Amino acid sequence: MATHAYPDTQLLIDNQWVDAADGRTLDVLNPATGQVIGKVAHAGIPDLDRALAAAQRGFEVWRDTPAHERAAVMRRAAALLRERAEDIARLLTQEQGKPLAEARGETLAGATLLEWFADEGLRVYGRIVPSRNLQALQLVVKEPVGPVAAFTPWNFPINQVVRKLGAALATGCSFLCKAPEETPASPAALLRTFVDAGLPPGVVGLVYGNPAEISGYLIPHPVIRKVTFTGSTPVGKQLAALAGAHMKRVSMELGGHAPVIIAEDADVELAVKISGASKFRNAGQVCISPTRFLVHSSLAKEFTQAFVRHAESLTLGDGLAEGTTLGPLANARRVSAIAQVVEDARQRGAEVLTGGSRVGDTGNFFAPTIIAGLTTDADLFNNEPFGPVAGIRTFDRLEEAITEANRLSYGLSAYAFTRSLRNVQQLVSRVETGMLWINQPATPSAELPFGGVKDSGYGSEGGPEALEAYLNTKAVSAVGV
Repeated sequence: MATHAYPDTQLLIDNQWVDAADGRTLDVLNPATGQVIGKVAHAGIPDLDRALAAAQRGFEVWRDTPAHERAAVMRRAAALLRERAEDIARLLTQEQGKPLAEARGETLAGATLLEWFADEGLRVYGRIVPSRNLQALQLVVKEPVGPVAAFTPWNFPINQVVRKLGAALATGCSFLCKAPEETPASPAALLRTFVDAGLPPGVVGLVYGNPAEISGYLIPHPVIRKVTFTGSTPVGKQLAALAGAHMKRVSMELGGHAPVIIAEDADVELAVKISGASKFRNAGQVCISPTRFLVHSSLAKEFTQAFVRHAESLTLGDGLAEGTTLGPLANARRVSAIAQVVEDARQRGAEVLTGGSRVGDTGNFFAPTIIAGLTTDADLFNNEPFGPVAGIRTFDRLEEAITEANRLSYGLSAYAFTRSLRNVQQLVSRVETGMLWINQPATPSAELPFGGVKDSGYGSEGGPEALEAYLNTKAVSAVGV
């Protein structure tokens, strides 16, 4: 198994890579081995103050940089990200655990997202509005909101930064990111491409440390004009409340609990192939991961048997090892959490068809798990598991499945399999979700909105809608004298 040197990670302030002022660091662990592989700088308040001052200066330069020049810098950074993808992917796998192929795909997808946002920034238009007073000129102008504070998660250390960074830079905002302490090297490598691409000092910044301290300091700070967060619903609600108290613009991409509706006329083979790959991608640590499988009674046996065969065909191992298709969970907390989910299901009389336990004594490995016969009060059917576990329930009428899909407060993503246009129309109009994929895997392309409804948040991190969250709208009316 090939290894790759894992670096210690510093803070990025004013285009300089620096240690924390007081020298504090945190350990970084490899989830496949449990061993310390590096350290990350732990920012204190003096570091945050320097980063904020740099972000303000960077914004004053970047907002006045023509959109075509901004796009050119972003495209140079995307090209560097492609060139360095293999090295960055190895860092990502070492710190996060996902198979190398997935890490590589995430990194390359980041470059594609940046290129799309670079181009979309050229299409941020205002408009001329005919005036009731023929002597007046009426304009609607779009302006960057200002310095952005971004808080990103460990499950997709590249992707979740890029979605926020791309929209912010394309619209002329500066960007200060609190990236995850557990997976620091890959976000640092991403932002290094922008420094190397010639981005002016202060336009991007990167800090790590105590999440509560950093969010509690950055969000109320007068320099910050926009807050964007990806993470759990409880934390998101706290940060949104804090931002609201200071009238800050907010985007929230929060938890999900995706239902999968397999209708009576579904193609079972297709459903298993797509759902299996989606469920166990990144060991189930995906906000849009399918989890609640609602299967028509007539197909339950066929689907369940095939789904179990798929789970048992996966190769669990170190993400850097050849042939690994399912890596470890990102941290020990996830192992304990998934074990509790499985135990709760067992106590409620459900049947664990495969998996259901930790694998080995080293690292954070948990067997891919499928559970049938679940009651709707089971933890697995109410709280996002964020791991390699899926639950199955049956239904007899499509309306029953839609009711169950909508029962929870989550509304991030949903999936369905059917051959019927009538069913498609009913699903589209009745399932309460921000994203719905039918007869296909999740395809969160750059040009499509990405976000949820209800307790899964608000705002978009894809499509033209993503840029609107980083823009102020100004009405102008001028009369000549």
